[in-house]
Amino acid sequence: MTDQLRLMAVHAHPDDESSKGAATMAKYVSEGVDVLVVTCTGGERGSILNPKLQGDKYIEEHIHEVRKKEMDEAREILGVSQEWLGFVDSGLPEGDPLPPLPEGCFALEDVDKAAGELVKQIRSFRPQVITTYDENGGYPHPDHIMTHKISMVAFEGAADTEKYPESEFGPIYQPLKLYYNQGFNRPRTEALHNALLDRGLESPYGDWLKRWSEFERVERTLTTHIPCAEFFEIRDKALIAHATQIDPDGGWFKVPMEIQKEVWPTEEYELAKSLVDTSLPEDDLFAGVRDNA
Repeated sequence: MTDQLRLMAVHAHPDDESSKGAATMAKYVSEGVDVLVVTCTGGERGSILNPKLQGDKYIEEHIHEVRKKEMDEAREILGVSQEWLGFVDSGLPEGDPLPPLPEGCFALEDVDKAAGELVKQIRSFRPQVITTYDENGGYPHPDHIMTHKISMVAFEGAADTEKYPESEFGPIYQPLKLYYNQGFNRPRTEALHNALLDRGLESPYGDWLKRWSEFERVERTLTTHIPCAEFFEIRDKALIAHATQIDPDGGWFKVPMEIQKEVWPTEEYELAKSLVDTSLPEDDLFAGVRDNA
């Protein structure tokens, strides 16, 4: 290699970086790759999901500050850099019919304009590889879907000086590969579910698999499997740092670590765009990039 490898992970809220691809990022950090997390919103409308912290008035009144501090801690644990795009959390609308999204939220921003903020980050950091969400957002949260939209526009827009002039958005740059996070995939879920049952243990995935059938989710193509089991503990530590969002006694941590490492020691991605030649399946996000770096 003649140049520094750089990976950018684009996420909707603080905590998404620790629940999606965190072990992968920690692995690459350990190898000397420069890793930047770009967080689109501050998570201001996120519910307090940890029952131990529900009802805490300070947290309820200062959720933006609390989640920022949680992000700071998770960033340090993972060893990554991090930037905020500064958009406002849209919240997850619930009800039938669904209520309108709040005025001024991320999901209601103009896509091209919002993508311009990501273009600035791409042109400044100059990543060869970007990870983001698929067109369904991984799950249909409006901020996750919007994250997908601006990531796709910015991947192309970073090299488009007519749409995003260098005078305002920085020197032109073209990333080489873009991936969708697909860590919550059915083969992994079924493998862990069956492994737990085979050992006479309770599985937290039974309801997940039932819902998979109910929602008739289209199966994604898993092109890239990153071996990163030795970084699962770092992943979990970073996730627990987001204390308002994660119950350390909850379902996230029900599968014994030794079973996770034995049964499914990888994190999965779907290669969505590549400007370099690569052979599928891959075991490296920089496949096809390293030789040309």
